[in-house]
Amino acid sequence: MKKLILTFASIMNEDQIQILKQELSTPKKIVIVPHNNPDGDAVGSVISLHGYLCQLGHQVSMISPNDFPSFLKWLENSELFINYEKESQRCDALINEADLIFNLDHNALHRTGAMESILKEAKTTFVMIDHHQQPDDFAQFIFSDSSMSSTCEMIYHFLEMMNDTDKINSAMATAMYTGILTDTGSFKYRSTTSTTLRVAANLMDKGADGEAINRKIYDVNTPSRMKLLGVALRNMVILENYRTAYITLSQKELNDNNFKKGDTEGFVNYALSLDGIVFAQIFIENESEAIVKTSLRSKGDFDVNQLARDNWEGGGHKNAAGGKSDLSMTATVKKLISILPAYKNELRDVVI
Repeated sequence: MKKLILTFASIMNEDQIQILKQELSTPKKIVIVPHNNPDGDAVGSVISLHGYLCQLGHQVSMISPNDFPSFLKWLENSELFINYEKESQRCDALINEADLIFNLDHNALHRTGAMESILKEAKTTFVMIDHHQQPDDFAQFIFSDSSMSSTCEMIYHFLEMMNDTDKINSAMATAMYTGILTDTGSFKYRSTTSTTLRVAANLMDKGADGEAINRKIYDVNTPSRMKLLGVALRNMVILENYRTAYITLSQKELNDNNFKKGDTEGFVNYALSLDGIVFAQIFIENESEAIVKTSLRSKGDFDVNQLARDNWEGGGHKNAAGGKSDLSMTATVKKLISILPAYKNELRDVVI
């Protein structure tokens, strides 16, 4: 099949859209896959696309590489996710039988963790819908636009392309709004455009309750999470010469505070919120994977996507990225300090 790249950077060919519509015009076995450690945008986009494809009469499976945070499990149909870590054989069978596989909120198969090998071997048609930079070339249908606020916003535009926004029900609208809300930092990041706000408004008209979604996402802190935040803030180091702040959390500190998946979500933003800070990074030890996970955030034109690609085996967006280190925590921090001089001029010149 000829590769079709559907982007908002160029005028979309109606013939291309019709080919994809034709693919979806008869019942098929479809698998939808988010990235490893799914966040609100990944979970929301998968659930909303699942709702749409089920209405078209397809047999749809949502397979997550691993579990996602509990603060997202109130979303309708979230219980239908199949966890690859727990049911790999069942998932492998579904992938091998799939007529179509949708890859959402990631543009490289290595972002699916343990699912990478089975997906690479799958002899089927792939559809990528994603807003991260520098997509890999594995899908037959590619809808990629790094200027978009979120993959959930892209799902809305995808349904516009299919002339099917009338099929958005309350559950789908809620899932999409959740992804847009979380990936825009509650609409404060520069990726939030007037179009993003119009999409959010349309989703509210279709049943998304903005106040309730905010409360269920952000007002569900546990005492242990709040104590862990206190530890993170005590560990924060400010490097004024580089307009940088970083946070470390050891495995012991996580264990001592009853860490649950998702508990450290947003911690790095506290460091970035400091007056005069342009670049913030958090390092979180993961003994089971023998790595130190890291998240990077920035203000203005400082590009953490490229920094993460060059130094931390990761990537993402210009102002938000992630990666990892195979070194110890101490060595990882030393590495950060060793590379900062190369970025000193960039950090100094950022206007915020």
